[in-house]
Amino acid sequence: MTIRALPIELIILIGALLLLLSVLASRASHRLGIPALLVFLVIGMLAGSDGPGGIHFDDPWLAQFLGSVALAYILFAGGLDTNWAVVRPVWRQSALLSTIGVVLTALLMGAFVPLVLDFPLLHGLLLGAVVSSTDAAAVFSILRSRDVRLRGNLEPLLELESGSNDPMAVFLTLGFTRLLSDPNASLEALLPQFVIQFVVGGSVGFGAGKLMVWLINHLRLHAEGLYPVLSFANVLLVFGIASVLRGNAFLAVYLAGITLGNHNFLHRRSLTRFHDGLAWLMQIVMFLVLGLLVLPSRLLAIAVPGILVAMFLIVVARPVSVLLTLSPFPMPLAEKAIVAWVGLRGAVPIVLATFPLLAEVSHAQTLFDLVFFVVLTSVLIQGTTIPIVARWLRIDVTEPVRADVLIHEEFVDRCGGELREVILDKHSPAVGRRIVDLDLPPEALVVLIKRDGEFIIPRGSVALEAGDRVLIAAEAEALEKARRILQGVNFAAHRYPIPKNPKKCRDG
Repeated sequence: MTIRALPIELIILIGALLLLLSVLASRASHRLGIPALLVFLVIGMLAGSDGPGGIHFDDPWLAQFLGSVALAYILFAGGLDTNWAVVRPVWRQSALLSTIGVVLTALLMGAFVPLVLDFPLLHGLLLGAVVSSTDAAAVFSILRSRDVRLRGNLEPLLELESGSNDPMAVFLTLGFTRLLSDPNASLEALLPQFVIQFVVGGSVGFGAGKLMVWLINHLRLHAEGLYPVLSFANVLLVFGIASVLRGNAFLAVYLAGITLGNHNFLHRRSLTRFHDGLAWLMQIVMFLVLGLLVLPSRLLAIAVPGILVAMFLIVVARPVSVLLTLSPFPMPLAEKAIVAWVGLRGAVPIVLATFPLLAEVSHAQTLFDLVFFVVLTSVLIQGTTIPIVARWLRIDVTEPVRADVLIHEEFVDRCGGELREVILDKHSPAVGRRIVDLDLPPEALVVLIKRDGEFIIPRGSVALEAGDRVLIAAEAEALEKARRILQGVNFAAHRYPIPKNPKKCRDG
């Protein structure tokens, strides 16, 4: 049965059941250490025409549309959650991996594919371009589910690389697709487009992020529920403007998320949670739709070449590209090895594989099936062995859960932070200004405000008044910056030591 032939009510019911089943299955996958995306893909395949669900879905355009929109929101949420202060030390390594590393992976795959398949070189390069980007969500879901932490700056490096390498993969895929579908296209003509896409996409993303900060902080909407709607629309606006201006839309939304996330803005917590939930919804929808699009019976026909291509990507192409790209940096070999191993492939390659289908490139269907096979193999092999490899390389840092510890004591122990009180006098430049406009350090958190005997939960829109007693949590350096901004009196005198006995604190 085709989806279009079903009643709308039944489509809604099936969609709700698939979403609910995906959420419930993700809990089991979290316990087992299996990436959630694999579960979503399998559910989509079981619901498809080859599975017990029997739903026939054969619409690459709709799959590409849903995948592109979903990827935009996933990238924006990833950027919003990226702390630039944390990733700044590794931005050079990430930038090289996201550009040169992706190109090297595509070239190596392009040289290998014609050896095992009856593909011309250009088709091999197209396949290499499609599978050249990694999936951050899959990597970190595995690390969290197994309580594995990587030492040093490895996690920020992987986070920034995985979030920023999709634009290059998109550019290469579109470029090779055009070379195969347009006889008049040439490689020389693609180079100016590369510059235009990344310059325009980067400029639009950075400018849009700044505009988002201004809009959220100054529109003063009458209902708090409208702010998520505003943010939702802004992501689509950034994506659309960058596309119309021939810029890289995926790079634009990712940079917009990073720019917004590293500024002070109203309703930060609620908007961050909204986009986190939206990103999960988009991942589930995207993987379910892509799972419906694939027929497992076709995967069996290309199992042998699919395994060879997947293993070459995992064992040769990714490691070689990482080692060459990171060779200028003094990183231990074990750290480079784990960066190579966690190059997990996710939904992006499957979305990119729909572009050759729509362009009616020769061998496009075989290429799509190969890409899906590569993604499944990568998730099964790399996704389930990341904790083992990290321990074998001795670069994991285990952090056992601490029970029965007060939150503020753990904050002090782990971050070296303090709780301090600032009393504002009438001469303070912060009087009459909103918290969001004070440009406080991102590491400084305004915990509570006491005014005229009443306690106020601090929000970005709260304007400070003379006599306010402001409680701040932060590390020593950030506290000093906050003190200079607020210019409160008796700052040093109002320090709150942390009790050494948590039980005594609760009893007292």
